[in-house]
Amino acid sequence: MNEIQLKDAKAKLSAVIDDAMNGNGAIITRHGRKEAVVISFQEFERLSKAVPSFGWLLANSPLEEADLPERSPARSLHDPQF
Repeated sequence: MNEIQLKDAKAKLSAVIDDAMNGNGAIITRHGRKEAVVISFQEFERLSKAVPSFGWLLANSPLEEADLPERSPARSLHDPQF
C-alpha cells in the first residue's frame, strides 16, 4: 500500500481511486501522520464482512450458563461502601 500526502492525493484523486480499484490502496498522510486509507469498495465490503461484530459473536456463542464462572452481584454506585 502506497503512502501519499493529502495535497498530492487531492491533486490526483482519480489516479488514487483507479489504483485502489486495481488492488493498490493508498494511505493518506497529513503532516507526516497516517490519517486515512483509500481502498476499493469491493475491498471495503470484503473487510467489513470478514470479522463479525462482538454483539453477533455473543448472540451466537455456543456457551451455556454452566460454562461461565459465577460472579458476585455488582455493587450499586450508591452503595456507601463504594
